[in-house]
Amino acid sequence: MNTNHTARLLLVPGIVLALAGCGDKKEDPAKAASAGGPPPSMVSVVTVEAEQVANVSELPGRVEAVRTAEVRSRVGGIVQKRYFNEGGEVRAGQSLYLIDPAPYQVAVDSARANLGQAEAALARAEANLAQANTKVNRYKALVETNAISKQEFDDLQSAQKLASADVAAARAAIDTARAALENARLNLSYATVTAPISGRIGRTLITEGALVTANDQHALAVIQQLDPIYVTLTQSSVEMARLREIMAQSGHNGVKAKLTLVTEDGRTYPQPGQMLFSEAVVDPQSSSVILRAQFPNPQRTLLPGMYVRVRVEQGVRPGTLTVPQQAVMRTIDGSIVMTVDAEGKVAPRPVKTDGAYGQKWIVSSGLKAGDIVIVEGLQKVKPGAPVKALPWAPPGAAPASAPAAAPAAPAPQAKQ
Repeated sequence: MNTNHTARLLLVPGIVLALAGCGDKKEDPAKAASAGGPPPSMVSVVTVEAEQVANVSELPGRVEAVRTAEVRSRVGGIVQKRYFNEGGEVRAGQSLYLIDPAPYQVAVDSARANLGQAEAALARAEANLAQANTKVNRYKALVETNAISKQEFDDLQSAQKLASADVAAARAAIDTARAALENARLNLSYATVTAPISGRIGRTLITEGALVTANDQHALAVIQQLDPIYVTLTQSSVEMARLREIMAQSGHNGVKAKLTLVTEDGRTYPQPGQMLFSEAVVDPQSSSVILRAQFPNPQRTLLPGMYVRVRVEQGVRPGTLTVPQQAVMRTIDGSIVMTVDAEGKVAPRPVKTDGAYGQKWIVSSGLKAGDIVIVEGLQKVKPGAPVKALPWAPPGAAPASAPAAAPAAPAPQAKQ
């Protein structure tokens, strides 16, 4: 009896403790309900405001040399020397190659000798003419007094005319000999191949000891003028009208389209450019117009053939709405942004974008000034969920002050 009683006494505290533990577990849901669930997620937001942005079109283009010249030989022969460094800068008139000049020097010497013979023949013809003129003048008085026959005097006049013709022929021969000498000298000068333009010369396409012919189809080298440099652009005919208006203003109000070049790796070229002209014909296959821009290239960083993009600033758009690019999400149905409504809850909003402006998207529809858009923390929110909104600061910007970061600040702005 005593043993059973002791066992009962030991069981009673255990049961009480078990019931107390069950009672604690039943109280947890009540406490959670009274607390109102998990705290709202913290997000960074911006307030949409109308601003004046530049009207920019980004056009694809290719870099082209202002002038390109193929170096060719005008005379044939063996290439003896090369005077330039491949890939270097050359000046117009600078010697590039030397073709064996010996045959052309011989031709010059021969033409000079022929010219000397022609000059000697002219001197002889002029002496004969002078002698004939003297005889005619002397016998003219004799024939009037019948001291000589008329026939003899006629023979003297004929000899005078023949001597005069010989002088004219000798002078023509001299002109021919001089032309031959000039041609020989010209061919001799062509034996030294010079640069037709100033610019950067590429690799040599011929080596010393090779035989070249006059007016060969194959160039010896290619020279390209790289400063300034051309950029050939393509723009749709629809957008061309706006560009024409800005280009027309440049002749009246001094307003010019601002051109900024972006290289293949995304870097902005430091030198601004200018628009030169546009073709008057629209390509029927692509409905595009060819434009040509010019950029200074003193460091030769832009090379022909490079693919670039050129931003053409064509005036400004007043009252434009923009949002950071990371705030826009792309879906199958289009683009959306997450906004914070007056109750501090997340509300999706479909939007349409109309190009980029720096690190922002231009919003053409779907938002209005005063709307609060979530920029950071999108992965933590869902539609209808409450959030705690803090002002968003762009990368590199100074952090927001404490008053601006107050969570209650965005809600009154949304109501306005």
